[in-house]
Amino acid sequence: MVLETARVTEGAALAASRFMGMGDKNAVDGAGTEAMRELLNSLDIRGTVVIGEGEMDEAPMLYIGEQVGSGQYEVDIAVDPVEGTVVTAKGLPNGLAVIALSERGGLMHAPDCYMDKLVVPPPAAGKVNLDWPVEANLNVLAQSLERDVDDLMITILDRERHADLIRQVRATGARVKLIGDGDVVASLQVGVRGTGVHALMGSGGAPEGVLSAAAMKCLGAEIQGRFIAEDDAMRERFASMGVDEKRVYRTNDLAPGSQMVFSATGITYGELLSGVRRFGGGARTHTLVMGYATRVVRFIDSVHLEDDGARVTVRI
Repeated sequence: MVLETARVTEGAALAASRFMGMGDKNAVDGAGTEAMRELLNSLDIRGTVVIGEGEMDEAPMLYIGEQVGSGQYEVDIAVDPVEGTVVTAKGLPNGLAVIALSERGGLMHAPDCYMDKLVVPPPAAGKVNLDWPVEANLNVLAQSLERDVDDLMITILDRERHADLIRQVRATGARVKLIGDGDVVASLQVGVRGTGVHALMGSGGAPEGVLSAAAMKCLGAEIQGRFIAEDDAMRERFASMGVDEKRVYRTNDLAPGSQMVFSATGITYGELLSGVRRFGGGARTHTLVMGYATRVVRFIDSVHLEDDGARVTVRI
C-alpha cells in the first residue's frame, strides 16, 4: 500500500494546488478532500476514517466513521487532505496533503481537542519526558544530539498561549522558530535530520498528533502528548472515549499499528517538501512516503502529465 498511499496524497495536493494563492481556504480544502476521497475509494481496501474532517454532521466527506475503498483489506485511516488551508489559500509555505493507514485498531481515535506535545528526533527518543521542565528536556536533547543547548532550534506554534513556553525555551539559550500553522510538517522536520529543527513543543490539535505519531513511528522519532480538556463537556467526551487527560501518551499509544503507512505531499513550497509546480499541461509533486513494516522511507519526485498530448522536458 505504500506507493498507492503516495498516489492518494499526490492527487489531493494536485487538486488543492489549483486554488493555491486564491484566498479561498474553503475551496482549497474542498478540492483536496474530494480528490483524496475519490482516490481512496479506488483502492483495494475496506477503510474506516478514524481521524478526518470532523463528525458526520460536520463534514460531507471523509468524516469520522466514513467507510471508503472498494476492497476487503480492513484498515483504519487518518487524513488531513490539506494541512494548512489558510497558508495554502495565501500561497504561504508548508501546505501539505497528509494521510496515514494502518491495520484495524492501529491508529488512536483521538477527540478533536488540543494536545500538549513534545516531538524529538530519533537520538532523543525514549530519553525525554513531557512532565519534565523545559530546561531538563532541552539538556537531554542537546546531549543526545552531541551539541550545546544554544545550538538547538525549537518549533512552537505562534499563539498567545505559548508566551511562557517561548520565554522558558529562550531562557535556556535555545532558539525558537515560530510557525503560524502546520504542526504535522513541523513534526516531520524534527524526525528528518538536516532541516535545522530539533524539537516541537507546545499545544496543537490532537488529530494532528495522531498523524504525527504515525510518521514518527516510521522515522524512529518520538512524540509525547497529553490531551487537554477545556471544559466539562470535553471531559465527558474523554470519559466516553476512554481518554485520560492526566496520562502522557507516547508514539505507540497514539499509533500502535505494526502495518503503518504514512504519506505527505507538498502543496506549497516548504523546507522539507517542495510544493506543486505547474507547467503547461501538467505538474510536478514532491512526496515523503514510508512504511513501518517495510522499513523504507521514500522521497518521490513525480511528473504528472494531466492534459492529452502534454510534453515536458524532465530535468533533475
